[in-house]
Amino acid sequence: MKDRATHRSLLNKKMLNRPTPAAIIFFGFIALILLGTSLLALPISARNGSSTGFTNALFTATSSVCVTGLVVVDTNTYWSTFGKIVILTLIQIGALGIMSIVTLFSVITGRTLGLSQRIALKDSISYYSIENIVIIFKEILKLTLVIEGIGTLITAIDLIPIYGPMEGFAKSLFHSVSAFCNAGFDIFGTDAAKFSSLTQFKGDYWMLLTTAVLIILGGLGFIVWNDVLGNKKFSRFTLHSKIVLIMTGVLLVAGTLSYMVFESGNTMKELPVHLRILNSFFHSVSARTAGFNTLPLEKMDIVTCLITIVLMFIGAAPGSTAGGIKTTTFFVLVLTVMTFLRGRSEVQIFDRRITTEVIMKAVAIFIMSLTLVLLTTVVLLVNHEGSLVETLFEAVSAFGTVGLSTGITPNLCSISKIQLVMTMLLGRVGTITAFAAFTAMQSKDRVAYRCPEGNITVG
Repeated sequence: MKDRATHRSLLNKKMLNRPTPAAIIFFGFIALILLGTSLLALPISARNGSSTGFTNALFTATSSVCVTGLVVVDTNTYWSTFGKIVILTLIQIGALGIMSIVTLFSVITGRTLGLSQRIALKDSISYYSIENIVIIFKEILKLTLVIEGIGTLITAIDLIPIYGPMEGFAKSLFHSVSAFCNAGFDIFGTDAAKFSSLTQFKGDYWMLLTTAVLIILGGLGFIVWNDVLGNKKFSRFTLHSKIVLIMTGVLLVAGTLSYMVFESGNTMKELPVHLRILNSFFHSVSARTAGFNTLPLEKMDIVTCLITIVLMFIGAAPGSTAGGIKTTTFFVLVLTVMTFLRGRSEVQIFDRRITTEVIMKAVAIFIMSLTLVLLTTVVLLVNHEGSLVETLFEAVSAFGTVGLSTGITPNLCSISKIQLVMTMLLGRVGTITAFAAFTAMQSKDRVAYRCPEGNITVG
């Protein structure tokens, strides 16, 4: 009996000493960022052959891994071919999740993933269970490569006549991966026009619509892809997929109309109506996570900036390459408020009840995310980085892993850059995951009793 008790005690200690799935994800991202920083700091990574400073290399590596797109130097004119390959690789790994490296290594070597690794992989791609999780990841990887490949071929038709076969295809590949991964990095800047993003393509339907489709597909996530391809009818979709598709449609329409109303007489006043619609739609798509722009953000109306901030904060779907609090979180919050105002006791949608646990998680995500954004804004304001709107815009863009900027990013001081690095990291892995990496929150220690009710006056 003593031997059994001792063995059980040792086993429990061993389990406690193992890193949690949240810790694997969080510290895995940090390890990848540090590796990327080391590579980007090498002289070979810069076009001029000199070593990039640690802060700028760290900022770029974090922005790449977290698929954000905020940059302190122009990607095309500053980085060498090697540097761009490093950035592209970091984008791809960051979009698939840090566990993609471990999983691919296991598949190649024939090794089996442990339970904690399978749970980490499940959390990394925001899937429901660990059942057949490796097979599911393989399907995600295949679908990702197919979509990025098709996007490369389509955009190459547009870019090869402009840049020539080799450079045109390379730019098409980089752009397609960046668009599908919702990264927002572009390699279209020139020495005369740095940080230009897609401004030269504001009249190009082929380029903008292809990019928009890639962004939307990347922002929907595998769970929705699987539903759409497998069930085909909306009525058969899971509740998750229904909410994601509804919110995506609503936000796209609302964003497009908003840009049309507030920018038609401003940044788009010289464009014909059909191009105003095109660019309004593109910015509505890009603002929620991708970070490409065709219009000068620094010249946008303050109301448009605030609308863009809201879109960036919401983001796209869980399990996708996007950031933000996620469309499902926002939907649950709005639905909870509507339920309360109607005097109902249960939150319901499509004949399904939303559990208290999901509602509490949505509230926690919202509060923690809002706190992070406000803290980042304060740090930027203290360091005199810009006006309240400009700094709030930058903070939300970093948290939502969007990458849009009113132009203050290249001139930030080191403290502000480090703060944005932390914000991008927390925005990518999720505030809940980051918190769980340092606590025993995941143990969900449930008590077998309930305390008496207490009354608190609110409102």
